Amino acid sequence: MEEPRRKTAGAMIVISVVVGITSLTTVMSRPRFSGYASVDVLELVASGMCFGIALVAIVRSIRGMGSA
Repeated sequence: MEEPRRKTAGAMIVISVVVGITSLTTVMSRPRFSGYASVDVLELVASGMCFGIALVAIVRSIRGMGSA
């Protein structure tokens, strides 16, 4: 029973990483990107990761409530 869930979680992680890298490289290729300070870019990436983790936690808690 646990095997399909692991495959789904692995696929979600891979898809999220691919989408994140694609959008990050798109932003980095723009000429305006050179005007940003590297600290600001790092801060944006970190905040995006935090929002993503929070969103996953919210979805997991909602799914957990429905099955209980």
